[in-house]
Amino acid sequence: MAILAHTAATAAPCATIPPLACDCHIHVYDSRFPAAPSARLLPPDASISDYQALQQCLGMQRAVLVTPSTYGNDNRPLQEGLARMGRAARGVAVIDGTESDAQLLALHEAGVRGIRLNLSLGVANTPNDLEPLAHRIKDLGWHVQLLMAPDLLAQMADGLCRLPVQLVFDHMGRIRPDQTFRHPAHATILALLREGRAWIKLSGGYIVGDSVDDPALEPLARSYVDAAADRILWGSDWPHATASAGLHAMPDDSLQLDMLSRWAGDASTFRHILVTNPALLYGFTAAPAIPEEDT
Repeated sequence: MAILAHTAATAAPCATIPPLACDCHIHVYDSRFPAAPSARLLPPDASISDYQALQQCLGMQRAVLVTPSTYGNDNRPLQEGLARMGRAARGVAVIDGTESDAQLLALHEAGVRGIRLNLSLGVANTPNDLEPLAHRIKDLGWHVQLLMAPDLLAQMADGLCRLPVQLVFDHMGRIRPDQTFRHPAHATILALLREGRAWIKLSGGYIVGDSVDDPALEPLARSYVDAAADRILWGSDWPHATASAGLHAMPDDSLQLDMLSRWAGDASTFRHILVTNPALLYGFTAAPAIPEEDT
């Protein structure tokens, strides 16, 4: 097998990946587009072609592209990626609220189904933006995806419960394994999942834990699955910008899927996480189109 870019994976997952499985958290990096002045992560280029080689190895067919903190609220790399992947992809953009209705509609038509507020490394938003932006996107049927430190999440718990849109917490809610059932932010996420107001991505396990296969991650992952298996998503976080920055080892994405299979506990739950749940949240319907260059 050819060497894959931005991953330690060298073989397919051991787990059987169901048809139409979706990787719900990837990024595209392209040096043709300038980084935001205060961006802290400046990874090397990572193209759709690079990702599609990994996607084929993993046995996945759908993906959700997320505008990374590197570009602030410049969604052009995201839009180009969505155009390349067609009906096999959806997007999560970053906005600051100054966008016109026409600009938001253009993002929707491109495949965007949510916005992300990165309150950990982001350079485009603050906590005060959350409520007005949620109201701005409500009529589009979009969700708000959140990345924030657990202490901030706990402080904002009451406000989160009042938002008029669905919430998506990425990277396991940024809860560390030693905070499982101990930090009030974990309790808040579990309550929102059970109430049908939120979703969570079992992504970035290697960020909140010591490694992809850290045994301490299992109780945290299982707490979310047990709370609401129909509200769980999975994402690789390819191309792993934090690994490129030297903050940890480059993860094996096949191993990430094998760990998800273990956390899911059975084939039916595994399929729901990879296929059914993302189809519902992101509006996937028909089988993804085959890019012309692959025919």
